Amino acid sequence: MGDSWLEVSVLLAALEAAIAKEIERRRLESPLMIGIHTGGAWLAERLHAGLALAEPLGSLNISFYRDDFSRVGMHPQVKPSKLPFSVEDRDILLIDDVIYSGRTIRAALNEIFDYGRPRQVVLGVLIERDGRELPIQPDCLGARIELKASQRIKLAGPDPLRLKLLTV
Repeated sequence: MGDSWLEVSVLLAALEAAIAKEIERRRLESPLMIGIHTGGAWLAERLHAGLALAEPLGSLNISFYRDDFSRVGMHPQVKPSKLPFSVEDRDILLIDDVIYSGRTIRAALNEIFDYGRPRQVVLGVLIERDGRELPIQPDCLGARIELKASQRIKLAGPDPLRLKLLTV
């Protein structure tokens, strides 16, 4: 695997095309887009503009909803979620940077359902990697990769957006 898969612009274009196709396939009307803080929110800003969505953009900070909150504690710069719309019976495009264990997405879904019951949620991620712990899969993605257990992939940004491969 070369470094070409690290090009965020290429992956973002693939994700945007997959989301556009899914919007058409499911016949979504005026879908709401929500980005998960921080990387998912950065991506959602670009996708929201690229897809020319009419509804305002929302963002979630799932810190309080994580199932490991008691172990890892609170990040000192926690920002509140911002959903400038009702999610009740609406089609939601949920965006994140990397899906790994599935726990971030589970936390995001829990928070969304605290705001109301959406009609459906379409999950879009820039990178799907191996290592799932929960049965949660993306509907749309930029790329799927396999990493060693000691490796992590992180989106840095917001400008420019770039992927970093880390060894832990």
